[in-house]
Amino acid sequence: MCGISGIYDRSSKPIDQATLERMTTVLNHRGPDGAGYFLDGEIGLGHRRLSIIDVEGGAQPMFNKDETLQIVFNGEIYNFIELRNELKSFGHSFKTLSDTEVIIYAYEQWGIDCVNHFNGMFAFAIWDKRKKELFLARDHLGIKPLYYSLIGGRLIFASEIKALLQVPDCQREMGVDALAELFTFRYVPSPKTLFKGIFKLPPGHLMLATKNGIQINRYWKSVPCLRKDWREEELIEEYQVLLEDTVRLQLRSDVPLGLFLSSGVDSGALLAIMSKYSTGPVQTFTIGFEGGEKTNEVDDAKEMARRFGAEHYFKMLNFEDYSSYFERYMEDLEEPVAHEPAPAFYFLAQETSKHVKVALSGQGADEPWAGYDRYLGVKLSALYSRLPRLLTQRFAPQIAKVPLPMERLKRGISSLSEPDILIRFTKIYSFFSADMKAQLYTGMLKERLEVDPYWTREALRRLQKDVQHLDPLTQMLYIDTRANLPDDLLMVADKTSMANSLEVRVPFLDYRLVEFIESLPPTLKLNWLTGKYLHKKAMIKWLPQEVVYRKKKGFAHPIADWLRGSMKPLVEDCLLSSDSSIAQYFDQNYMRQLVQRHQEGKEQYMRHIYLLVSLELWHRNFLNK
Repeated sequence: MCGISGIYDRSSKPIDQATLERMTTVLNHRGPDGAGYFLDGEIGLGHRRLSIIDVEGGAQPMFNKDETLQIVFNGEIYNFIELRNELKSFGHSFKTLSDTEVIIYAYEQWGIDCVNHFNGMFAFAIWDKRKKELFLARDHLGIKPLYYSLIGGRLIFASEIKALLQVPDCQREMGVDALAELFTFRYVPSPKTLFKGIFKLPPGHLMLATKNGIQINRYWKSVPCLRKDWREEELIEEYQVLLEDTVRLQLRSDVPLGLFLSSGVDSGALLAIMSKYSTGPVQTFTIGFEGGEKTNEVDDAKEMARRFGAEHYFKMLNFEDYSSYFERYMEDLEEPVAHEPAPAFYFLAQETSKHVKVALSGQGADEPWAGYDRYLGVKLSALYSRLPRLLTQRFAPQIAKVPLPMERLKRGISSLSEPDILIRFTKIYSFFSADMKAQLYTGMLKERLEVDPYWTREALRRLQKDVQHLDPLTQMLYIDTRANLPDDLLMVADKTSMANSLEVRVPFLDYRLVEFIESLPPTLKLNWLTGKYLHKKAMIKWLPQEVVYRKKKGFAHPIADWLRGSMKPLVEDCLLSSDSSIAQYFDQNYMRQLVQRHQEGKEQYMRHIYLLVSLELWHRNFLNK
């Protein structure tokens, strides 16, 4: 795992070395083990290294034999051993044992189609001196980030936005459409970021840049094709074999690795498989909140670790821990999300990094397998939409008026009678309803809302088009796996772990597993009220039934209470003070109402307030400088 940066001047002007060095130096936390640069006329590449594979021989930038190819690479290619052997059979020879060199010769052999041979998490740039062409690529599911911006005739790119901001002409401005999407989906979907003019290369895409122009193409085009003939027991076995092979590949490392462990089925299964392939006890790591003991997973995680003889570590967070980091965590995250436990993952990574350089995580199973409550809502909405419209039009509005703190229920019910599927999804995702936005928004945001309250749905149109012929549940799972995961949860995991120089791997997002899951009929994912149906059946191979079917606790925390108490001064300073930055976009009187109703317990507005405060902190960090 590393940090990469680069500048390509399409007008052939030489690269300013000092600018490239600033871009790379600001990524020191991503790669404390070394730095490297390549400059040659119109191209400049920078690299910060976190040594995982071939610790002695894997320094970057790396080049091929005749030095016509230069690469900087962030991530891991898990099948690099198999690919190296295949490339040797074609006559290629290697100087190192690194996966980076495998990418170079895979490009020599297959050109840009090399990405279809990789099983891994990656973001890389290859400069082809012969073609005078820059080739950028990002892994299938966007586990590793890759940002870019076009400034005049220059293309700049990096693993983090803060590196791009080191370029003097890179503007610090918020995009209005991106802001509206943030307050709809709780994150900004690719390719936008909240910064106007700074973009994410979407997951499963590549970019080719020459002096003649820039092309962005999608290389991973897997669309669900549901199986018609299947036997449940055969599917369970096929999934088990795939998952075990995935974990085996992702245990490849030349440095110590561990596991983020909860009390749940996903990380528990990973622990069972890791224990099979590890020569010693697996090191496991858990985090909990003081004040959340009734629903914390710490004790159950300890028991899970004991069951498999793991060497277990845990940390309990208190208000002082959380608040000390909260006001500066946006510097690490760079993109606000409505993900209130996000700062806590920083501390999990911090504790883990004291013992290992790599950790596996159970993240990524819920989206393709329908593990969240919202998927039940989508399924029910499909049934509800078949009822007489006279009945459905009366029911939902009445529930929405009930003066009780039932934010998720109200959000779900408001979507039930919506015939347009993307608007229905938008209502499910957004905890700021159209009515709330009408009171919150001012200026251009309000004008756009008055024209079309759900215009932000178009941000997901490109993905929904792929699966519009399929059922609503399959559509949402497909979208979430390619948008919500990379642009929210995986982004948080990457930024908070790399802030602690820790690499995090996500076995459940091996693209082979995702393609397998997406070939299954929806009833094998959400069966009546049981989410992750086939997944759980498969996990019984490794875990007791009572663990597999134990009620999911989630990541319990007392943040709602803190917003009412200890964090109240911060909330009021961010949202209600005379120098609040976001008051230029939002109505302060309405924000005051939200805060007051939450304080009084009349409504559960924790996530609304959290997102507003996060946006203010982001604004202060990046735009008020």
